[in-house]
Amino acid sequence: MLKSIGQGLGNETSRLILRRLGEALITLLLASALSFAIMQLAPGNYLDNLKADPQISLERLQELERQFGLDKSPVEQYFRWLWQMIRYGNFGTSFVYQRSVASLLWERVPATLLLSLSSILLTWGLAIPLGIWAAVTQDRWSDRLLRVISYIGQGFPSFITALLLLFLAQSTPLFPVGGMTSLFYDDLPWWGKILDIGWHLILPSVALTLTSFAGLQRLMRGNLLDVLRQNYIQTARAKGLPESRVIYVHALRNAVNPLITLLGFEFANLLSGAFIAEFFFNWPGLGRLILQAVTAQDIYVVMASLMMGAVMLIVGNLLADLLLKWADPRIR
Repeated sequence: MLKSIGQGLGNETSRLILRRLGEALITLLLASALSFAIMQLAPGNYLDNLKADPQISLERLQELERQFGLDKSPVEQYFRWLWQMIRYGNFGTSFVYQRSVASLLWERVPATLLLSLSSILLTWGLAIPLGIWAAVTQDRWSDRLLRVISYIGQGFPSFITALLLLFLAQSTPLFPVGGMTSLFYDDLPWWGKILDIGWHLILPSVALTLTSFAGLQRLMRGNLLDVLRQNYIQTARAKGLPESRVIYVHALRNAVNPLITLLGFEFANLLSGAFIAEFFFNWPGLGRLILQAVTAQDIYVVMASLMMGAVMLIVGNLLADLLLKWADPRIR
């Protein structure tokens, strides 16, 4: 089976991947230079926050300036950081935490990925079936109800949704207010730890789902309605094919193509899309870390997070293109 899939994709796919990888290297280089230049345009640096502390001597400030390389020109700082990243995989040292940036990020990545993946699974698991149902039952009471829900969902900003869920959590003991684990987490068995994390995951996942569910459901409904109006769908119905086969085999396969492209962008947003939920629900992920780094002008933490986001965007677009080639023979 794997051999047949490989033959189906062929050398053309291999050339596509190699070409995209070459373009990705150039894109990452330009993105890193532009990001570093924008960071340098901000007035001052991290040490300016320490100069107001009378307990820190001038000699200590000069020592930190040499340690972090802030005594060098911006161009020299950038190429020094780029060389360390390419040769050693070293993203630098965090000014605030006095730790390796890579170790600092990898501590936060699992929590953000858990929150983002759970939100994506919940969003797509609800939006796609409901979008199909709304298209099949067009202009009936169920379709009208789903349209009202989608209008309300798109009109609510994500931070308002998070605030309403926080108010719900404070008014009822069913859900924890914030954090990723309970105080008694270490005393729980392994299955209890999983349930405890899942319990804390409910509200932030729902907050992220409600903000993205409405648009995806309407997109699925609109795409499927456009396909159902095509002539070949009418021909399939005229041949006496079952309605379920017409919808779920012939129509849905063509209607899902724009959603596959959208899934590539969802993959790119895995590490950054959970910022609002992390902030309001005190979730220990990358969002809060990046916000603190930007505020404190912790340059190397910000640069590493931007590079991770750029890599995820490139990989997500490549995966979307490959999935489209596999799902639609016309594209292949």
